[in-house]
Amino acid sequence: MHPTTERPSGPPRTSRALPIATVALTALAPAAWGTTYAVTTELLPPGHPMFAGLVRALPAGLLALAITRVLPRGAWWWKAGVLGALNIGTLFPLLFLAAERLPGGVAATLGAAQPLLVAGLAIAALHVRPTVWRWAWGVLGVAGVGLVVLGPEARLDAVGVLAGLGGTTAMACGTVLTKRWGRPAGVGPLTLAGWQLTVGGLLLLPLTLVIEGVPQRIDAGAAAGYLWLGSVGGLIAYTLWFRGIGKLSVGASAPLVLLSPLIATVIGTALGESLSLPQSLGFVLALAALLAAQFESAAGVLRMSARGARGRRRGPEGVRGGGPEGAREGGPVPGVPVRDAGVRDAGVRDERVGEGWVR
Repeated sequence: MHPTTERPSGPPRTSRALPIATVALTALAPAAWGTTYAVTTELLPPGHPMFAGLVRALPAGLLALAITRVLPRGAWWWKAGVLGALNIGTLFPLLFLAAERLPGGVAATLGAAQPLLVAGLAIAALHVRPTVWRWAWGVLGVAGVGLVVLGPEARLDAVGVLAGLGGTTAMACGTVLTKRWGRPAGVGPLTLAGWQLTVGGLLLLPLTLVIEGVPQRIDAGAAAGYLWLGSVGGLIAYTLWFRGIGKLSVGASAPLVLLSPLIATVIGTALGESLSLPQSLGFVLALAALLAAQFESAAGVLRMSARGARGRRRGPEGVRGGGPEGAREGGPVPGVPVRDAGVRDAGVRDERVGEGWVR
């Protein structure tokens, strides 16, 4: 038999390639969000964070609804409302407010704390206990981003800091709840993104009209900035993000937000800024923390998948592949202790947890 035609007994060949492709596509979302700081400060009219959030959310959400033509059903009306309020309605205006009142580096550092918040919330909401290494890499990631974007000239504005922390907390809660609730059967990530963008935009509409109003002047640069934030940084990015959350564990998806401040730093360098030695070291440290989180998650998936495969192959008498035919069909076998069936079930449960599935 030729080696190329022999099927391995372990996990499918695509089990390793699929997480890499999923991580890469999901990473495009925070990479796009990393452009928000430059677009806000260079192109958008100042003093209108709610209007910026409204224009970014509502047109994109309505476009997604027109494309998918799917509305929530049952409990998903209030679930979509909660997720839209957290991920869009609360995050967007606070994000733009922080970007206006703080240097991009300070605002980005506050956002880099999201993996730590997600790890803490996941303990209560998802019953997932992060490893010590997960906490360590989260702290190192924040420290690395801090070295990159903070300097002696960085100014701290109390309102901006509170807005940045509030937006980071809102998105962390939205990420964990999105992972916990998943998506309804037959509903894709574009539909879920459309629901949340629409809800968030509708929440911002009356607040924007009452509190801020419309900017007096929107030039071509501002129009291009709004278009970019609503399309690439809005509908496309959130579709990829919700798709990734559904496929990856929170431990793998949350650290990807470190890309936002790193991309913001790269853009600043391209605009003429230079990196000092501590900033360069911080960039490498933050990137290492991001990659380490992905490698740890991939290793956990492979370990749990292998454990689940061994549990399924174990026969009812403790012999690989052995035992009566009834065991192969998953039914109880007379004379077989119950604990053996529990071992098989535990293997399957471990595999599901390793892949980030949460009931």
